[in-house]
Amino acid sequence: MNVKRYPSLSHWGAFTAVVADGRLQACEPFERDPAPSAILQSMPGMVHSPLRIARPAVRKGWLERREGADRAARGSEPFVEVGWDAALELVTEELARMRGQYGATSIFGGSYGWSSAGRLHHARTLTHRFLNAGGGCVNQAGNYSWGAAQFLLPHVIGTYAPVTGRVTDWKNVAAHTRLFVAFGGLPLRNTQITSGGAGEHSTPRWLEQARRAGVRFVIVSPTRADVPAGLDARWIPIRPNTDTALMLAMVHALLADGRHAADFVHTHCAGFDRFADYVAGRADGQPKSPEWAQGICGVPAAEIRALARQAAGTRTLLTCAWSLQRAHRGEQPYWAVIALAAALGQIGLPGGGFAFGHASMNGVGNPRPGVAAPEMSAGANPAGKSIPVARIADMLLQPGEPFEFNGRTDVYPDIRMVYWAGGNPFHHHQDLNRLLRAWSRPQTIVVHESWWTPTARRADIVLPATTTLERNDIGGSSRDRFVLAMHKALPPQGQSRNDFDIYRELAARGGFEDAFTEGRDEFQWLRHIYAGLAANWRGGGFEVPEFDAFWRAGYLELPEPAQDFVLFGDFRRDPAAHPLKTPSGRIEIYSERIAGFGYADDCPPHPAWIPPAEWLGAPAAARYPLHLVTSQPADKLHSQLDAGAVSTAGKIHGRERVQLATADAARRGIADGDLVKVYNARGACIAAAVVHDGVMPGVAIMSTGAWFDPAGDALERHGNPNVLTLDIGTSRLTQAPSALSALVEIAKWEGEAPPVRAFEAPAFAGRAA
Repeated sequence: MNVKRYPSLSHWGAFTAVVADGRLQACEPFERDPAPSAILQSMPGMVHSPLRIARPAVRKGWLERREGADRAARGSEPFVEVGWDAALELVTEELARMRGQYGATSIFGGSYGWSSAGRLHHARTLTHRFLNAGGGCVNQAGNYSWGAAQFLLPHVIGTYAPVTGRVTDWKNVAAHTRLFVAFGGLPLRNTQITSGGAGEHSTPRWLEQARRAGVRFVIVSPTRADVPAGLDARWIPIRPNTDTALMLAMVHALLADGRHAADFVHTHCAGFDRFADYVAGRADGQPKSPEWAQGICGVPAAEIRALARQAAGTRTLLTCAWSLQRAHRGEQPYWAVIALAAALGQIGLPGGGFAFGHASMNGVGNPRPGVAAPEMSAGANPAGKSIPVARIADMLLQPGEPFEFNGRTDVYPDIRMVYWAGGNPFHHHQDLNRLLRAWSRPQTIVVHESWWTPTARRADIVLPATTTLERNDIGGSSRDRFVLAMHKALPPQGQSRNDFDIYRELAARGGFEDAFTEGRDEFQWLRHIYAGLAANWRGGGFEVPEFDAFWRAGYLELPEPAQDFVLFGDFRRDPAAHPLKTPSGRIEIYSERIAGFGYADDCPPHPAWIPPAEWLGAPAAARYPLHLVTSQPADKLHSQLDAGAVSTAGKIHGRERVQLATADAARRGIADGDLVKVYNARGACIAAAVVHDGVMPGVAIMSTGAWFDPAGDALERHGNPNVLTLDIGTSRLTQAPSALSALVEIAKWEGEAPPVRAFEAPAFAGRAA
């Protein structure tokens, strides 16, 4: 065999592509990575999968009738394969028709950001760069991962940087923290992933170093699976969506004991007294005591009080998983944990304060100099229009209807065309049966994709895109110390083209090629991106080789910084000299700005317990008595590589798993491995039961990512839990997804189950002449 090796990068880790006779044989983990992800093993099979989109394809009904086609037939009608010239001409005509008849705001640029770790061939960036250069589009504001935090935190602490991973670093934690309380847990499965790629999976190493240094860990989560093995952590089971009540009760205990940091909240916070009145019950007659919280969250009052006293008596870091804010009222636990940290008085001290996202993604708290990662600009959007990222179905179903968001009122645009490249809304979004109805509203849907995903199957025009290994790129994350060269290892499979070349050709046909490319081809763009990176690093005092030397070496490495980073350390030392970017310059425990928005019913101006629409204390729990927790998968990235070897090996009877407590399963006559129906009023899916006692009673846990495979009658047969999740905004302030507020019931599946068809290629009605 003629074996060659090429350096490359994925969101789940850097690797060397081993190619023999034109086929990817293996992905060898990067030699500097101490904990590589097994997800790499799925890549060879997926690159050469029969699910690859070989040629441009157009839905038969749309090809024949264009805007007069039956839009509800998306996903069921066959495709007709066409040549590239014909496909590009169809896209060009549709873009011109939409802009001419309806304006730029009739086009939705719906890409999502996980398509590639490469910064040039990054589908979301390129899609918006192309649409912006051509006149603009409707864009998305925020993200599904931490959308509530992104729009809440600037009001409270002046920035959302801590939720991106810029928190007190692990070296400082190991040296100074003595108690580490993780609300939402520390699920190491999530630390396989870094947006922009990981040269080094560092979280397991830092956790072990902290454990050896004597840090005590407390994990607050509905599942023991969120407690890393070997950490010797204390697990506090809690009802989902009730962490805010626990935090408020801890503040109550501190106030009642006189243990709160009165000086700190006076000098560094705004509005703590008004918040304290609420906690004491002076505002509403209900003290937020540990006894009150026990009835809500299921944690004994004595344990709440003891945890508050323990936190007050030692150097304590409080951290919240991203998942906590992906729930109805998701702003509240993030605001409450800041208020609790303020009451403890340790914000800005080494090893103390608060943080977000530990074990939600690799690299959070990773010591790294504060210099840039590789990046490419999408340019400005001339249309100047966006919607909150999770309000897609609302937008499509309710054109012209008003919505409130972060202090302003806007109206949903009338979308006639969806342009999607990168991402799978039939994974990320909630209440997929509702999204399916919304998906039938636009006249035209264009998708770039490498595989026949659920989204590609529901497009009108499908353009086959290359994978990472079929193009050159450069990648790296702002939370990782490595920047990786990504060498082209394979020729494009079938007739696929990279997104940059597709958009370059479309821009040329539309008359704005120079605006899109700026006169650069692929390698000229890589050199340009690298030049910007190098200038930034050199400005920070780091030596950087010329591009050709970097490309030959395959990677750059930053040293660990000499000094630890402590979140808000400067602010702690001198709040007047280093004010926060809030109206008061301090931590806003009570926000006058949010009070002025008039959102008191669903986002008051201070942290508060507001019952979610669905939780175990809601009236709906009488009919649907299990709280569904939808977690990130351990065997893929979101829905990427779901058809790969690692993901398929983890399925049972070809379905996703649902975890149940032993007692809950026994009451329903369910045994380990049984097929079950998970259902509520929004829909149902078939899953395979996994029964054990590491799940809190009353809770069901399913990983997301199974390719959407509806069988009719609102039944999904592959185990995609987002047919069950709630599609409402967290609040009018942030309008983020409420995926983790969902009640369900589960029953043993009786009789023969419908077959899974998610990994079958769609039907074709031939090729156009």
